[in-house]
Amino acid sequence: MRILIKVSQTIFILFFLYHCLGSRRPIVPGYVDPQGSLRDVSIGKKYMVATGNPLATKAAIKVLEDGGNATDAAVAALLVLNVTNGEAASFPSVAPTLIYENKTGKVKSYIGAGTAPKQATIQWFKEKGYDVMPKNSILSQLLPASPDVIVRLLQDHGTKSFSELVEPAIRIAEEGFPANRILVKNLDLPLYKRLGFTILMPYNSEVYLEKKWWYNIQEGELTKRLDLAKTWKLMSDEEKFALKKGRTRKQALEAVRDYFYKGPVSDAIVKLHKEKGGLITKDDLSEYSGGWEKPVVGEYRDYQILSNQTWTQGPVVPMVLQLLDGVDLKSMGHNSPEYIHTVSQAIELVIADRETYFGDPKFVDVPMDGLLSKKYAELRRKLLQKEAFGKTPPNGNPWAFSSKKPKSKNDSINKHEDQSVSEIKYGKDTTYLSIVDADGNAVSLTPSDFPQSPMVPGTGLTLGIRMTQFRLDANHPSSLIPGKRPRITPNPGMVLKNGKLWMSFGTPGGDVQSQAMIQFFLNVIVFGMDPQKAVEAPRFRSVNWPDSFSPHTYRPGGIELEESLYKVVSDSLKSKGYKVYQKGHLDNDFGAICAVINDAKNNRLLGVADPREVSFAEGK
Repeated sequence: MRILIKVSQTIFILFFLYHCLGSRRPIVPGYVDPQGSLRDVSIGKKYMVATGNPLATKAAIKVLEDGGNATDAAVAALLVLNVTNGEAASFPSVAPTLIYENKTGKVKSYIGAGTAPKQATIQWFKEKGYDVMPKNSILSQLLPASPDVIVRLLQDHGTKSFSELVEPAIRIAEEGFPANRILVKNLDLPLYKRLGFTILMPYNSEVYLEKKWWYNIQEGELTKRLDLAKTWKLMSDEEKFALKKGRTRKQALEAVRDYFYKGPVSDAIVKLHKEKGGLITKDDLSEYSGGWEKPVVGEYRDYQILSNQTWTQGPVVPMVLQLLDGVDLKSMGHNSPEYIHTVSQAIELVIADRETYFGDPKFVDVPMDGLLSKKYAELRRKLLQKEAFGKTPPNGNPWAFSSKKPKSKNDSINKHEDQSVSEIKYGKDTTYLSIVDADGNAVSLTPSDFPQSPMVPGTGLTLGIRMTQFRLDANHPSSLIPGKRPRITPNPGMVLKNGKLWMSFGTPGGDVQSQAMIQFFLNVIVFGMDPQKAVEAPRFRSVNWPDSFSPHTYRPGGIELEESLYKVVSDSLKSKGYKVYQKGHLDNDFGAICAVINDAKNNRLLGVADPREVSFAEGK
């Protein structure tokens, strides 16, 4: 009997080992991951593309070579990123966008964040026992935005069909792509958490682990997204069918949108929410819309810095740069303790205002003209001090510099306790794309969201967790209200010089996005760095405020430094009162800037791609 038991155990072990080791996906031959590799700036005379993945960059270039414009190329790149970077920037989640029209010299902003379902109220969540928005939950899902973004961009500024532009993404999803280091890092979970996800979110596990929870995905493994490809084929077929019926290009594109928000895709989303106790309804989806808006504009020297409105954190970038305009940063020395201290304090002063005033402008009375007043910036500049603030500084009073009058008072800052939390993170981050075409038009777009909540079975769709950027605090400008947008972290940027496009840029990285963008801009403008060297320079990030994601972890007085900086300046910063944290070399927690710069003086375009991720720039 004992022999029989031992034989059985041996057979089970051998079977388990065979199943684990013999069922790995094939490794893509010759795959070389660009993450971590330094490179030269990319130079083009005609057009330039910089995105978060080489395959997305190549897809955009092919569109431009085939006669498409920057908008067409951006849509193709976005859809490919939804495949190759889907664990960080899923279809069909957020996609805030800026567009530059060279003929008019105007920049337009498209609202690329969804709204809260009609049933989502603070009272509802409080009655369920929540003090903050839950993660890893169907309740964290915002209405999807990127299908609306894609259709409206193509209708108003594109030239090609959705079917043409989605084809590269479908092909890559079906044929497979090599798993890159960042994807591997984003999906790197201990065994018990992989098993937990398979039990709690079986479809997510099917998509990202092929239900093989017993091993982690490896770099270079062939990775597919078959269900997502099927969804896109059905959306594409809807457009083709509309064209065969004699519909116009715009009407056919509208049919694509309707298939998602009013047709079978919406049915699948609503079915999931009914089964899982979610809040999204058919009416929520059918009534959803984004829309065009005027961008926010600030100034630094001869440059105009543009962002989306305050449903993103985008205005932080122009506000910080205005606050620093007039400060002699160059004399401090690049990344010296005094420079890091000064820039960090400027950022913290602006974040204090972000936490007090930034919210969906359709619901929140935002004194944007006051926040961008140069007199207000001068007043806030006087608060820069020799020692660290130690905690989030008090907000200012931009209403004193605004043409509007406040309807209500918001004062939600500095009411937070130091928190440290342990949570399951299955996929994270964001990605980015920047394109300038041969006619000088440009697109800056920051797609995001991750599979930390149940995906829609059979569709390959990730609705993400952006509801976690709401607050269950009625006094906070990002408080939860039905139909409202949370203040999301993704924030694409553009810079004009004397009214002409100078740069399109952005990055992944949550709360670090605006900080990385500011440092990159100052590296180039103040210190005259080569743009690629500017993006590779070591970074710092303040964490001296509540994190934008639930549960809003707060580390008062904290600052993080990449490894090389830590070795040089950590003692000096500690002496100023900072709590200093060391991070790795070229750590993607510090963002991954992509940028296209219009070097008009030399009649060329410069493409920049950050080695902190698998970003890639290429032009012609």
